[in-house]
Amino acid sequence: MQLAFTKMHGTGNDFVVIDLITQHYKLRPQDIRKLADRHFGVGCDQVLVVEPPQNPLVDFRYRIYNADGGEVEQCGNGARCFARFVREKRLTTKKLITVETSAGVITLRALPNHDVEVNMGVPEFEPGRIPFRAPGRAASYSLQVDGQALEIGAVSMGNPHAVLRVDNAAEADVETLGPLIESHPDFPRRVNAGFMQVVSEHEISLRVYERGVGETLACGTGACAAVVYGISRGWLRDSVTVALPGGKLSIAWAGEGQPVMMTGPTAIVFDGTIKI
Repeated sequence: MQLAFTKMHGTGNDFVVIDLITQHYKLRPQDIRKLADRHFGVGCDQVLVVEPPQNPLVDFRYRIYNADGGEVEQCGNGARCFARFVREKRLTTKKLITVETSAGVITLRALPNHDVEVNMGVPEFEPGRIPFRAPGRAASYSLQVDGQALEIGAVSMGNPHAVLRVDNAAEADVETLGPLIESHPDFPRRVNAGFMQVVSEHEISLRVYERGVGETLACGTGACAAVVYGISRGWLRDSVTVALPGGKLSIAWAGEGQPVMMTGPTAIVFDGTIKI
């Protein structure tokens, strides 16, 4: 069949978005891999799927698939693109949109100039719920990687993140350390690896090696996780600009037990159809 899609990006983190409300098709892992392939498909970091909600109290169901075909729990940049997509396609006229994900319900707010604010929920620090193998919760952990002990923060934003503070994000060895952290046995479901440079109390530079994708130009949940870790360590204040290779995000967190708020841009690249 011919499947309609929209190519979008949020600060360079790019997506193929599929409406499975007005179209009827069951995407298979091989379909995801074909769509994501940058040589033989459309090309993207993740495929985002819009479905009718299972929970009658929310507006949509939002599913996220990495380029390798595996489904994941959350994607912050994707959530912003999701909000713009359902409004552009007239699937809703609401400015405040509630969406169910496999990590729980999130709230999206459409702002002027196609920015979107996302309530990313309350971060999780308990190792067993990240999941991360550790004797108990700690401010930071020592992770043995390639013969060296790395000090990391471990936090879940609906998906697992390991955050490493570095002196210079641009010079961080993301290509080598990223895949080693991603597949570390202490993270049984693998992990997203963030390399954070603290520029000031209100600004960080960040690069993220995403689970099942590799390094991306931006990672919304990674930005949230890095800011949460930085605030919890006393390095950052409660409102932070995150500079990623693809652009900037604004992250705010009031502290333990409070949700993380993320604001950033969205962009539509093109619409198309592809034979599946």
